[in-house]
Formats: sequence, structure tokens, C-alpha cells
Amino acid sequence: MAARTIYFGRFISAPKPDELLIQTGAVLVSSRDGRGVIEKVDWTVNGPNDALSKFGIEAPVVTAHDNGFFFPGFIDTHIHASQYPNAGIFGKSTLLDWLTTYTFPLESSFGNVKSPMYKNASETPNPLARAKAAYSRVVSRTLAHGTTTASYYATIHVEATNLLADIAFDKGQRAYIGRVCMDRPEMCPDYYRDESTEESITNTKASIEYCKSLDPSGELLAHIVTPRFAPSCLPETLTQLATLAKEEDLRIQTHISENLNEVKLVKELFPDRESYTDVYNHHGLLTPRTILAHAVHISREEMQVIKQRKAKVSHCPASNSALGSGFCPVRVMLDEGIDVGLGTDVSGGYSTSILDAVRNACMVSRHVGFLNGGDSRFNLGITEALWLGTVGGAKVVGLEGRLGGFEQGMLWDVQEVVLGEVKKDGEGDDTDVDIFGWEDWENRVAKWVWNGDDRNVRRVWVGGRMVHERK
Repeated sequence: MAARTIYFGRFISAPKPDELLIQTGAVLVSSRDGRGVIEKVDWTVNGPNDALSKFGIEAPVVTAHDNGFFFPGFIDTHIHASQYPNAGIFGKSTLLDWLTTYTFPLESSFGNVKSPMYKNASETPNPLARAKAAYSRVVSRTLAHGTTTASYYATIHVEATNLLADIAFDKGQRAYIGRVCMDRPEMCPDYYRDESTEESITNTKASIEYCKSLDPSGELLAHIVTPRFAPSCLPETLTQLATLAKEEDLRIQTHISENLNEVKLVKELFPDRESYTDVYNHHGLLTPRTILAHAVHISREEMQVIKQRKAKVSHCPASNSALGSGFCPVRVMLDEGIDVGLGTDVSGGYSTSILDAVRNACMVSRHVGFLNGGDSRFNLGITEALWLGTVGGAKVVGLEGRLGGFEQGMLWDVQEVVLGEVKKDGEGDDTDVDIFGWEDWENRVAKWVWNGDDRNVRRVWVGGRMVHERK
């Protein structure tokens, strides 16, 4: 990786919810500190040679495809790496039965040879081999879709969780790795749970230390404290995990109000608490570094508490639709001043693509509008949804101002997107984004959002390092 690299071409971003910024010029990226930071920007540059002249340096120049553009890397604020082998497998189930039928057996197989997943296996169970195959593939797939930052749930197993950290770090993705905590006996299967609060905390500490050993700075890789959700954890475990996160200055991730039966269950398990949000607030888990996934069924009062605590929300539209959980009122949360980003929630969600989450966010918002008398105010447009997948995600993971755009001082976490081109004879490229040539760039971006996939992602960089190239 060169100490300094110039990137020339078209740069597209969504710095504001209502602003699709389309610029042509050059960006100088310095990787001398190993982080790949934008050193200078010049939107008057009109060619590679002009870039060298105006920046006054000798450096390699990376040029975007004529029918493409540089776009900020996507940020997946909620994804279960361990569930990737089940992507697309959910039948007609809803959340709680989906967990027991599909999810817990798969996750347990990453560290327990007695997992129900191994009942019909022809080979001798090898949990770490299974974990390695799943984790290697999911990190590669997310990178191929332009996801430069991901907040991952692993499993309860320390060794397999550390393996996910190894793989993400080696492949160069910016990643937050969560060892899942679940130890409430009546809510967790016998074959898949921590035995006590003490075990939950001890094993979480072990994973924290391992992540620190890989990246002491926490810039590229860090542990994220992960109580699965309130029903899965003993009350004392919730409290101690909050204390641990505070002591170690770590992010927290969990689920909230995804499903109505789940909300009802939380009320039964925590009868003294006013709401699901109050459970987390009472135990100290609502912080400015907390990511709450889903938040489909939260009241205005709960939104106010989340806002006051400066906690964040990960909107997972595909998963909410696939499992029939409901329609998240994103517009209401944004109006209340809550930071919201996008998550794929694989494998509740069927795809590792945040671009797919962008279009699903648009569609779900229209359903919310329909349920509110056809009020289009609830609709998310393409630009706003792209903003959620980049700038919004940066806010959610605590990297606001450092990711999501092309301003001086930002990290070079970027994807190069190349669109299809229809020739005069009607033949085209191997992509569903067919560009005929007469579309303006705003409409080309729209076609990418609705029809694009990993075939349009040519190259991906994280911190200035190229981590994916489509051959």
C-alpha cells in the first residue's frame, strides 16, 4: 500500500438526508499512519495528470470507471455472522419460534458437538471448522457488497468468537465483534447458554482481551459487549455487562422491541419495569455507544429515553418484513432526534447487502405511510436511505465525521461502483443496472439503488487498504 495515493473520478455521497452530492475531481489519501485518511480534496481537477500537478506530488493515481463512481463504504450496524449459513431460511416462523427452530441449533454448532445441528451429520463434528467456513464467507460477502464496517454478533463460544475477530482483522474489514451473552436458564436451551453471570462476564472479558491483542487501538477491530436481548440474560448479568462496557469504554449492542410477543415476554419477565426500554435503562445499558436493533414497537416515551441517553437504533427492514415483526417508524424516530442506521440482520434478513437494506428501508417506509392515512411524510427517499446506510451508520457506531463522505480528515473507507452499459445493439454487461446513456447521474444512482448488487462493486478500500476487487 503506497504511502499516498490519488483517487480521480466521480465521487457521489449523501452528506445530508436531502442532499445527493455528485462531484468530479481528485482526493489525496495518506496511509503513512496506517489508517488511510483523506489528506486533501480538489474538485477542480479534470484528469489524472492534472491531479499530480495540482497536488504537487508523485503518487499512483487510481481512476474510477467512466460509468462508475466512488461511494462511501456501507456500514452494517446489525448482523449475526454466525447465522449466515441460514440466510434465507425462516419458513413461516416469527421471531421467538425462529430462534428455537433455526437459530439456536446453528449457533450452538460453532462450539458444541452435541448441538442438534449434528444429529444427521455424516462427518465427525468439527465446530471450529464450521465456524471458520461461515465466518470467512460472511466477511467476504459483506466486503463484496461494499460493507466496510460491520457490527457482528458471534456466538457464546470464546474460541469461535475470537476466530471471527481473526478473520475480520485479516481481511481488513472495520469490525466490532460481539460474544453473545445469554444465561437465563428458563429462556435459553440447555445445550446453548452460559452457565452463570460469572461465566458470561469471564468469557466476555476473554474476548475483549483477544480483540485488544489484535488491535490495541480499537481503530479497525474492537469487541462490542453483546447481551443477546433482555429475556436471554439474568438481571445481574445485564447490570454487570453494563459496568464492564463502561470500565472498558466499549460499545454495546442488543435487540429491542422487535416483535410484539417479545415485548409481552419482557413485560412478564420484568414486571417492575415500565417498558422494554426501561429494562435496559434500569440496568445501565443505554449509553451513547449502545446500538439497539429493530425498535419496531417502541412508544414516544421510550423514544425520549433513548434520545436522552443518546443511544442509537439499527433499522433492519428486510428482517422485520421476513419475520413479520412489523414496520419500524423510522421517520418518527428521526423527528425525535434519535440516530438511526441500517442493518441487514442476517439471518433474520436474507441478504448481506446494505444496498438491499437501503431499498427495503424505502419500501417499508411507504407501508408506514399507508398505515398512517397515506401520509407521504413517512416515506424515505433514495438519498435519505443512502444517508442512513453511510452517515447514519457512522453515527450509530460512533464514527460520525470520520466515515460516510469525502471530506478532509475522513477515513478512506470507500467502494467503487460501476454500472452496466447498454450498447447500440442492445447487448449489455453482466449486471441488472442497465444504463442507456441518456440518464442523468441522479437517475443512474436511483437505478443502482433499486437494481444493484455485488456485481456493481468493483473495488473496496478500508483505511486506504484495498480489501476487495471483483475479478
